[in-house]
Amino acid sequence: MAITVLIVDDSAIMLNLIKQALSPDGYSLVLARNGEEGIAAFKEHEIDIVITDINMPVMDGIVLISELRKIDSNVPIFALTSEADEHVRERGRQAGANGWMVKPFQPAQFRDIIKQVVKRFGLLL
Repeated sequence: MAITVLIVDDSAIMLNLIKQALSPDGYSLVLARNGEEGIAAFKEHEIDIVITDINMPVMDGIVLISELRKIDSNVPIFALTSEADEHVRERGRQAGANGWMVKPFQPAQFRDIIKQVVKRFGLLL
């Protein structure tokens, strides 16, 4: 069974880039455009990994991470964002993010990081 990755980003272009980066590795992808959609998708699907933007309308990524932690304290949550400010990064860690990567990203490097998350959390491809 494929690992299911929830990708939350308000940019259709970024959702497509992430989808293109991860699809070759056989992940099952669930897409959401903001934190509220992300929470609904998380409740609807069995999600193994969450990748979220931070700056989004409706519900930002920090609030999303906090809300997801109330539902599941163990799911790996990874921020992929243009936000490089250390204060915001610390807020993300406090909310429960397991990792942080600043956009733009190199697809190969991004795939390697996600593979490391899969190994670290004992998920099976």
